[in-house]
Amino acid sequence: MKVLKFGGTSVGSAQRMKDVAKLVCDGEQKIVVLSAMSGTTNTLVEISDYLYKKNQMSANEVINNLERKYAGVIDELYDSDEYKKLATEAVSVNFTCLRELAKNNFFTVFEEKIVLSQGEQMSTAMFNLYLNSIGVNSVLLPALDYMKIDKNGEPDSAYIREHLQTELSKLPADAALYITQGYICRNAYNEIDNLQRGGSDYSASLIGAAIKADEIQIWTDIDGMHNNDPRFVENTKPVANLSFEEAAELAYFGAKILHPTCILPAKLENIPVRLLNTMDPKAHGTLISTAITPHKIEAVAAKDGITAIKVKSGRMLLAYGYLRKVFECFDAHKTSIDMITTSEVGVSVTIDNTKHLDEIVNELKKFGTVTVEKDMVIICVVGDMNSNNVGFQSKIVSAFKDIPVRMVSYGGSNFNVSFLVKAEDKQRALQSLSDTLFN
Repeated sequence: MKVLKFGGTSVGSAQRMKDVAKLVCDGEQKIVVLSAMSGTTNTLVEISDYLYKKNQMSANEVINNLERKYAGVIDELYDSDEYKKLATEAVSVNFTCLRELAKNNFFTVFEEKIVLSQGEQMSTAMFNLYLNSIGVNSVLLPALDYMKIDKNGEPDSAYIREHLQTELSKLPADAALYITQGYICRNAYNEIDNLQRGGSDYSASLIGAAIKADEIQIWTDIDGMHNNDPRFVENTKPVANLSFEEAAELAYFGAKILHPTCILPAKLENIPVRLLNTMDPKAHGTLISTAITPHKIEAVAAKDGITAIKVKSGRMLLAYGYLRKVFECFDAHKTSIDMITTSEVGVSVTIDNTKHLDEIVNELKKFGTVTVEKDMVIICVVGDMNSNNVGFQSKIVSAFKDIPVRMVSYGGSNFNVSFLVKAEDKQRALQSLSDTLFN
């Protein structure tokens, strides 16, 4: 069985839902994971924001506008009055829930997560009813009945596997399609929650791992992972094949099509992940698997919003324990490090979360002179970077001959060389790498 995930853009209108239905109805049994319709989650966040501010009137106005939007989609999606009525009744449950929450004067993170869960519940209910209306034997598989995170906010894989199988056994074995929600789940206290990182992609990967799927397909509005960022570089091309490690590196360092956490569950079960384009279903897309294309540079990605911190001290020379003290400052403030380089008297690191930057800098000043550089970008080059492969290093470095580089990281991974540059040099660096490596 395959698991297919469709993002918000793919189900963002009545016509898009009809197009997705054509894609999934091919005679093979599968689990289909849906995001909320595009724009819905942002609207739900807006509703929550008003409720935090105790502005029930504005919250209800936004709820009413959202309900009118869904009424329009329902009118266009279904041909018969019977299914229009069924769909209206289905989503009215969600809008009633939103209005009940808007009546409360006490609004917390708990209520917000209930608000945010309504989008996926509506899109799946509407899509399942549409499939039924055209004669497809599909059933709803509620994610809140099997998807769970533990006290640390991490997926409870054993629970998911056991309860997913239980819920599937309750449903008709001859169902052609099982329609379920991405993103939403329950937490360790059985409250409605969400997976946050990677959202629906993460859901699809966890479901695929739980049922040991033949393949996990992530359908978006772009034809796979490109060899550079098409927003900044011309003539980029989709990468046909990536290894799990290469895909994870690209996802972590800025390739927006996939979140890095989505790779791990599939990798652990050795399940191929295919990235496909809803707008161009015949395109090959990108296949992510254990296979590595030897001696090949695959792609470039960039991660914005980076801050570089340098600590320089003569006390570091020949001193053991110095790096441990530096890293403990970041650990104490739960701030992860992206890049690191060291010399005999200094250490430079980069972070993308500056929430506790001032506190970290104050503590680091105990160990040496601290300098901070903001508005930086990490540019990573990904491929088979095994040290036995001669020549690729000079080729990559030559692309930066006219671009100032603040840091270089190589050797921590066999799949990645990273460079730190100023944000103003990002586009030049990406274009130069494309010209040198791919064009």
